[in-house]
Amino acid sequence: MKTLVDHLSQYADYHRDRRNIATHFVGIPMIVFAVAVLLSRPALDVAGVPFTIALMLAVASSIFYLRLHVGLGVLMTGLMALAVWGGHRVAAESTMVWLSTGVGLFVVGWIIQFVGHYYEGRKPAFVDDLVGLVVGPLFVVAEWLFMMGMMPSLQSAIEERVGPTRINPAKTPHQV
Repeated sequence: MKTLVDHLSQYADYHRDRRNIATHFVGIPMIVFAVAVLLSRPALDVAGVPFTIALMLAVASSIFYLRLHVGLGVLMTGLMALAVWGGHRVAAESTMVWLSTGVGLFVVGWIIQFVGHYYEGRKPAFVDDLVGLVVGPLFVVAEWLFMMGMMPSLQSAIEERVGPTRINPAKTPHQV
């Protein structure tokens, strides 16, 4: 099994331009929430808990995160729980609200992602490895922690493999 450093380094290799990382801070949460919204219907009531595909996906993702790192796994589990809770709330609204919120966030989130990858000059990581779809949210949380000065040994281990973040000189603002 790959380690936390293996997964984050592989993902980070596709995300070294700071502008791309910045777009991921917006796009990935939008996509995660959109998926939680869209997969929160239909819901089967199991002992008062709405059992949905969104919940099953969140549980599976949380197990993946917890196996990689307990501390990050607990944080990611809390964030996934918030997304599923919010997704269930939106899914309880009218079909128009449910679909327009889910589809709208999903489409806009991916547009933001692709803008970031334009700056990066590389395709998204999931194109080469679908696990990148699960690692992406973890990457965003790890990058936030790095910005707050937390987990410096993890940041160093990743940068040792893929280098530091930068601004891609081939995609400077005057060329956009």
